[in-house]
Amino acid sequence: MKLKDTTAANSFRYKWLLQRIYPFIKPYMARVILGFLVAIPVGALDGVVAFFLKPYMDYVVGQKDLIFTVFNHTFSISWSSLALSIPFLVILFAVIQGVLRYLNSYLTDWTSQKITNGVKIALFNKLVYMDTSFFDENTSGVIITRYLTDPDTASLGIINNLKSALTSSFGAASLIAVMLYSSWRLAIIGVAVLCIAFVPVAIIRKKIKSTSNKNMVIGGNITTNFNETYAGNKVMRAYGLEERQKTLFNKQIHLGFDNNMSLVKRAGWMSPLMYLIASFGIAIVLGYGTHLITTGKMTAGGFASFVTSLLLLYKPIKTLGQTLTGLQTIFVAMGRVFELFDIKPELTNKPNAITFNGLNNSIEFKNVNFEYVENHRVLKNINLKINKNETLAIVGNSGGGKSTLVNLLPRFYDVTTGSITIDGIDLKDYSMNSIRQNISMVFQDNFLFSGTIRENILMGKPDATEEELQNAIQSAHLEEMIAELPDGIETLLGERGLTLSGGQRQRVAIARAMIRNSSIVILDEATSALDNKSEAVVQKALDNLIKNKTVFVIAHRLSTIKNANRIAVINDGELVELGSHDELMSIPNGQYKALYDMQFKKQEAVSY
Repeated sequence: MKLKDTTAANSFRYKWLLQRIYPFIKPYMARVILGFLVAIPVGALDGVVAFFLKPYMDYVVGQKDLIFTVFNHTFSISWSSLALSIPFLVILFAVIQGVLRYLNSYLTDWTSQKITNGVKIALFNKLVYMDTSFFDENTSGVIITRYLTDPDTASLGIINNLKSALTSSFGAASLIAVMLYSSWRLAIIGVAVLCIAFVPVAIIRKKIKSTSNKNMVIGGNITTNFNETYAGNKVMRAYGLEERQKTLFNKQIHLGFDNNMSLVKRAGWMSPLMYLIASFGIAIVLGYGTHLITTGKMTAGGFASFVTSLLLLYKPIKTLGQTLTGLQTIFVAMGRVFELFDIKPELTNKPNAITFNGLNNSIEFKNVNFEYVENHRVLKNINLKINKNETLAIVGNSGGGKSTLVNLLPRFYDVTTGSITIDGIDLKDYSMNSIRQNISMVFQDNFLFSGTIRENILMGKPDATEEELQNAIQSAHLEEMIAELPDGIETLLGERGLTLSGGQRQRVAIARAMIRNSSIVILDEATSALDNKSEAVVQKALDNLIKNKTVFVIAHRLSTIKNANRIAVINDGELVELGSHDELMSIPNGQYKALYDMQFKKQEAVSY
C-alpha cells in the first residue's frame, strides 16, 4: 500500500472515529471526565458580567432597592449594597474562572499527551512488523509523517477541541440564558441569526479533507528531502547536487504554501460572513429592542444586559466555529491514522505454524518465480537444492536476481509461484520468527543501530553469555579495534554506525551474525565495498563465521567463489549454470567462464 495515496475515506464517520479512538482514551477517562466537568463552569461563567448588568442598571443606576420574594418571604437589598457587592462578585467569579481555566488546561494537556503516546506506541508496534515490501513502496518521509505527525494532529487536538467546543457551548448557553432572562422575544431573533451563521462551517469541511491529505503528502516529501540530504550528503557533495536539493525543497515549500492558501481563500470568508450575519442580528435587535423599551415591555437595564450578552456571544460562537473547523482537520488525520491500523502485513504465519530448529538435510527451491511488480518476473523457474553444510556461491550479471533469491529464504518476500522447502517442509509452514532466528545475514552495507558496540553485537543474541560475546569478538577480529577505542566495547556509535570505517562496521555486523550461531548463513556482497586491506581482515572473520554452516554467498571475491562447493550462475532471473568452479570452467563458451575471464582472472593473477 502506498501511504501517500490515502483518501481518509472515513473522516466524516464521526461516531466510527470516536469509537476507534475510545480504547486509547479509556485508561484516562476519569481525568477526561473531570476535564469536561471543569470546562462546563469555565464556559458558563462567561455570562456573569452580562447577568449582573441588568440589576446594576435597573437598581444601582436607578437608585432603587431590590425587593424579591422567596417561599412567601419578602427580602430587600438596598441599591447602595448592590453597588458595593456586584463589582466584588464580578471579580470573585473572574478569579474562580481563571483557576478553573488553569486546571482545565493542565488536564487537557496531560490527557492529550497520554492519548497521543498510546496511539504512537500502538502504530509503531504495527510498523516494526510490516513487510519489507511496505518499506520498499513508501518513502521515509511519508512513513514519518503518517506514523508521527498524523497521531499528533489526531490525538493531541481531539480532547482540547472537544473541551473547547464544550466550553464554548456552555458559554453560549449561559449567554443565551441571560438573553432569555432579559427578553425571550429578542432571544429568539438572536439565536436564529446565530444558527444561520453556522452554515459556512458545514460548507467548508470537504475542502479541509482535501487540503489536509495534500499537506500530508507534501510534508512527507519535505521530510524525505531532509533524510536524503542527510544520508546522501557525500553523494550530494561529490556530484554538486546542492542546487538540486535546494530547488526541490523550495518547490515543496511553495506547493505547501499554495495548498494552504487555497483553503484560506475558501475558508477566509467564513469569519467575515459570520460577522456580517451577526451584525444583521444586532441591527434587528437594536431596532426591535428600542420598540420594546418605548412600549414598556422591557427595561433599559434588561436591554443593556441583552445587548451585552449578544455581543459577548459572538466570541464563543466564533470560537465554536473555529473549533468545529479544527475538529474536521483532526477527524481527517484520525481517518488516516486508523487506515494505518487497518493495514495488514501481506506475509503472515499460518495458524498452526511449526517451529524451525535448524537445518537437518537440505533446502530446495522448486520452480520458483518471483515478481516485485505484477507481470515483471525477477526470478524465473529456479530449481536448486542446497545440502546441509554446503556453501553455494551465487554469481551473475548485475540486477539478475541474486539478492532477491537469498531474500526469499528468511521470507522478506514470498515466492509468486513455486515453493521453497526446508527439510522437505514448505517454508510457509514454519513460523517466520523461528526461520529468521536460525539465519545469520551479513549485507554489503550493514546497518548498525545507535547505541554501543556491545548492544549492536548482542542484537544477534540478546541472552548471550559474556563468554559467547568474547568468542564472537575474537572470531570477527574485533579485539584490536575495540582496544583502541576510548570506551572499548561500550563506545557509543553514531547514527547508522558512521563513526566506524566500512571494514569496522562489517566486522561488528559479522560478530552480530556470529553470536547467533545459526545453521544457515547468507552473505550478500559482504566485502564488495571494502578496500583490499579491510577486505582481507573481514574475509578472515567471514571464514570463521561460515565454518560448518550452510552458506549462501553472493560474492565478487575469487577465492570465496572457488572454495564454494558449488556455484550457481543467475543471469536475468534464470539459473543458467550450476556446478563447481572446475566443472563450470570446462563448459565451452559457458557463462561462468565468460564471467571469470572478465572479472576474476585479474584477481587470480594478482594472488600469484
